[in-house]
Amino acid sequence: MDKGKVSTFIDSNGIATISFLHPASNSFPSDLLHKLTSEINHLSSLYAVSVVVLKSEGTGAFCAGASFDELLSISTEQDGILFFSGFATVINAMRNCIKPIIGRIHGKAVGGGVGLAAACDYTFATNNSAVKLSEIAIGIGPFVIEPAVSRKIGKTAFIELTLTPTLWKTAQWAKEKGLYTEVFETVESLDDHLKNFTHELSTYNPEALVEMKKVFWEGTNHWENLLYERASISGRLVLSNFTKQALEKFKR
Repeated sequence: MDKGKVSTFIDSNGIATISFLHPASNSFPSDLLHKLTSEINHLSSLYAVSVVVLKSEGTGAFCAGASFDELLSISTEQDGILFFSGFATVINAMRNCIKPIIGRIHGKAVGGGVGLAAACDYTFATNNSAVKLSEIAIGIGPFVIEPAVSRKIGKTAFIELTLTPTLWKTAQWAKEKGLYTEVFETVESLDDHLKNFTHELSTYNPEALVEMKKVFWEGTNHWENLLYERASISGRLVLSNFTKQALEKFKR
């Protein structure tokens, strides 16, 4: 449990629910990102699965992004590139998955967590699901997730998020900008609507859903290279003196 887990449950209607959990506010070390990527790729290939739900466990944050402990341990540029490529791989897996992915965003999302929400095709959130991109405050930036986030909320809103790294934006702000599709007062209400929505979605022609998924992500094939190019930027910046000093402050 200290290293977290990724698990999947498939119900009789072909609705697959991927759950992830990590004791550090549902953050992602590299190995957990690899497991999530593998699970998404596997579900995409299963004929019996029609819809995928992505959620995290617990009652706290939805996802705090990449593992801070692992970030602190980076000592070479190659290690940095590999580290930041983790979210690139997950976002590309979500983009390439032929099944619609529905996000259950029950709590706050930071950094890579915002990227995961943006890479979902439809999202349910609660009023507690505030968002923040904190990367530039430590000398790097949300380079890898930018294409996914900007695709949902536009470049202007992305700039607003990026240049206010210490400020939380409300769930209603995220809904107005297009990151969240629906926002509810409580987790219970969210789950009721999510259950009804996914059940109905699972009754539709699976071939039509596959074709619509292609339409949703038109014009993103270049992400296969782009996201890894962005990872190399972060991999270089994480070794800068500014970032090292900023990370030292967080360690104290």
